[in-house]
Amino acid sequence: MSVKLSIVTINFNDAAGLQKTLRSVEEQTCKELEHVIIDGGSKDDSKSVIEEYARKADYSVVWVSEPDNGIYNGMNKGLKKATGDYIQILNSGDMLAAANVVERMMQALKDNDYPNMLYGNMIKAMPDGRLLTDRATKGSMYNPSSFLYFYKGTMNHDSVYIRRELFDKYGLYDEQMKICSDWKWFVDAVAVGGERPVYVDIDVTIFDMGGVSESGGKNKDLIARERRDYLQKVVPASVLSDYDNFSFAVFQYQRLKKHHLWGLVNFIERILFKLEKWRIIR
Repeated sequence: MSVKLSIVTINFNDAAGLQKTLRSVEEQTCKELEHVIIDGGSKDDSKSVIEEYARKADYSVVWVSEPDNGIYNGMNKGLKKATGDYIQILNSGDMLAAANVVERMMQALKDNDYPNMLYGNMIKAMPDGRLLTDRATKGSMYNPSSFLYFYKGTMNHDSVYIRRELFDKYGLYDEQMKICSDWKWFVDAVAVGGERPVYVDIDVTIFDMGGVSESGGKNKDLIARERRDYLQKVVPASVLSDYDNFSFAVFQYQRLKKHHLWGLVNFIERILFKLEKWRIIR
């Protein structure tokens, strides 16, 4: 079975970041891919960088440089042009983590009978130079197994391979949102739609944490507002109230369990239960 990957890259006035991204794709050992590059009409050297890259590439490169209406409009343009069986979003400044990433992920697709979504690890490149890895191992808080995860978290879209047909089923990215449209798409597909992403322990991407939605937390209020507005549309008020009241306690439980402290907490809770039962304490 021949399966092709479409990598979609969005760029605007970031020629230096774009060069890093393109180089990481160019170095891939697997060439069963298509690279779709959507430039928003940059005024720097981005266009010439793309032209040179497309001229040398030994795989399909589809690109356009024209004004757009923001990052999600650019992503949607890329999705419409993509012809691969799977889509990966890899925006300007972000990189594939190693030269054999695509090869390993394509093999993982085959090994897992070609699921609708396959995701791996994202390495966060922090502004201070640190590298932090989101790894969805057992017990990890980065594990989209329930709606609770999406209450405050999201899947890292750049480390996910998404079957292209899912964008027909669940729609493209909501261009009315400024920052959280990829989060909304995962809520619709995974939390509401019931898609079951398959995890593999592969470092897929290195993500630039200086981007629009991450830079210094300056968009924190906008992120919270966009997410809250959408949750109020898809989650019953009584259920959302429970999330508000109990989510912190659940996250605490997950953290304690992750560090193997749950047994101690459970022991203390059993003692308190007995004391209450015997009415020693109330």
